[in-house]
Amino acid sequence: MTDYTVISRELTLPASADAISAWIVDFHKWVSWSPWEDIDPNLQRTYSGPPSGVGTAYEWSGNRKAGAGKMTITSVAPEEIKLDLDFTKPFKSASKTTFTLAAGADGTTVVWQVFTPKSLMTRIFGIFMNFDKMVGADLERGLAKLKSVVA
Repeated sequence: MTDYTVISRELTLPASADAISAWIVDFHKWVSWSPWEDIDPNLQRTYSGPPSGVGTAYEWSGNRKAGAGKMTITSVAPEEIKLDLDFTKPFKSASKTTFTLAAGADGTTVVWQVFTPKSLMTRIFGIFMNFDKMVGADLERGLAKLKSVVA
């Protein structure tokens, strides 16, 4: 069984789960809200698979800060969307990402989680960096941007 570092953030958005899901399952729409899209103005993007939903893939390659990698949607359900997140640069890693959508009186609460396997490399980096603070801030920024586009 793999031991994971889990980073999680949540925000309630004033929209239905279906409306929010449409922005998550279509990687073309991530340009409008992803917290990483503005890191490199010359970011190269490649899309493959169906236009949205299971099997949709998005590859990027950018500057040192943006790195390179691929995301693939692996599961779509009304309350949960799962992705594989594979980085190839600046270092290789294979993480899992989950968006959980829960309807409530004030809208839909979106929980964005990233599960990264604990490895020797992540343990060493963890000594010098606070992954929760660093990646968590990105997730918070992304959820706020997602809220602005679905509202």
